[in-house]
Amino acid sequence: MFNRETYISRRQKLKQKISNGIILLLGNVDSPMNYADNTYYFRQDSSFLYFFGLDFQNLAGVIDVESDEEIIFGDDVSIEDIIWMGPQVALKEKAEKVGITNTKPYKDLQSVVEKAISSGRKIHFLPPYRAENKLLLNELLGLSVSKQKSYSSVELIKAIVALRSVKEIQEIDEIRKACAVGYQMHVTAMKMAKVGVWEQSIAGTIEGIANAGGGMVSFPVILSQNGETLHNHDHSGTLQNGRLLLVDAGAEVGSHYASDFTRTMPVGGKFTQKQREIYEIVLAANNHARELTKPGSTYLSVHLAAAEVIASGLKSLGLMKGDVKEAVAAGAHALFMPHGLGHMLGIDVHDMEDLGQIYVGYDDETRPVNQFGTAYLRMGRKLQPGFVITNEPGIYFIPALIEKWKAEKINNDFINFDRLESYLDFGGIRLEDDILVTESGCEIIGDRIPITPDEVEDMMR
Repeated sequence: MFNRETYISRRQKLKQKISNGIILLLGNVDSPMNYADNTYYFRQDSSFLYFFGLDFQNLAGVIDVESDEEIIFGDDVSIEDIIWMGPQVALKEKAEKVGITNTKPYKDLQSVVEKAISSGRKIHFLPPYRAENKLLLNELLGLSVSKQKSYSSVELIKAIVALRSVKEIQEIDEIRKACAVGYQMHVTAMKMAKVGVWEQSIAGTIEGIANAGGGMVSFPVILSQNGETLHNHDHSGTLQNGRLLLVDAGAEVGSHYASDFTRTMPVGGKFTQKQREIYEIVLAANNHARELTKPGSTYLSVHLAAAEVIASGLKSLGLMKGDVKEAVAAGAHALFMPHGLGHMLGIDVHDMEDLGQIYVGYDDETRPVNQFGTAYLRMGRKLQPGFVITNEPGIYFIPALIEKWKAEKINNDFINFDRLESYLDFGGIRLEDDILVTESGCEIIGDRIPITPDEVEDMMR
């Protein structure tokens, strides 16, 4: 939790961006794993956390734009709760720490919302992603679950995106902490990537490092020798000499700010010549993208520039052909990189993605590109100082995709399909850093995890 002035200031800025009505922000509740009292690790809603700072269950916040009234709805614990949980701080005392002096029992939320509705006032709420909050909104507003997303407040979404996109200094400090934990996770994976090691052993070890860092993993660990599967959560394999191990993992510290890194390493500690050639292309794309990342540039343009590096490198190996710019314009590079260059990072690992990626990653000037590969770019809009984004180019050899394109002659003018036969068992390489956009350019947050082939091999030794 930050100081109370932080939350007062954030709520004040939010009110200034909303024309009228009341803002309803719902916290999260416990979610059971397999029976009611055995719950998943509690995770507060990020927007509620950003404006109210209270990291516990069964809360809601209302901000009245016209009257300036701010209310936290929740209940103090019973004696039965204290028996199991120990003495608890009163809700009123917790609320005062974030600058809220008005607290009400949770049951009063219904009457406050009903009064606003009967007065014809606008109720601003965010698109819900948790089933419990969807049911609650149905009770409060009489909106069926299927209609809630379309009735959510675009005005509120845009206001929150505008505020949360530019990170405060104290937020960047928290992301640095998350990056420091992420660094330890990845160098540990490098040291463990020996022939005969069970993938799950590495995944479990680095997840433990995240937990020991005060939080948890920022997303389920992606760790696999089949790195061509972009989100491969299967850790059942045993490491085999000569294969590549792709590790995409990050930490979420106690404040919930996140890191997100990817490194790819040779099982056994030594890249083959073939692996090193592809690796160097991905590394060049990563470095070039970082050089181009600066205020005023769109991340869409940076993505396309990284794609050109990949296409050029693959052309030099004889895997692609033709004019590089024409190949990228045609989307031919997406056979090898069928995803975007990066995304926003903050309290969420894909920051604010619950609000709608069209609002988070794009603006009125920069719109999504409806083309395979680039269509998956989550972050395309113009960059500003204070943005925190990921830079994660990759090259993957996906047999099913290669076979489909070859059979259908997709981008036949730019791909040497016959040369790809010897790469069908290659796997994939992705290299991801976390980047802060500064006034004049950008910087990698924290110490850079070993990334050159020599650095990776040295760390594995």
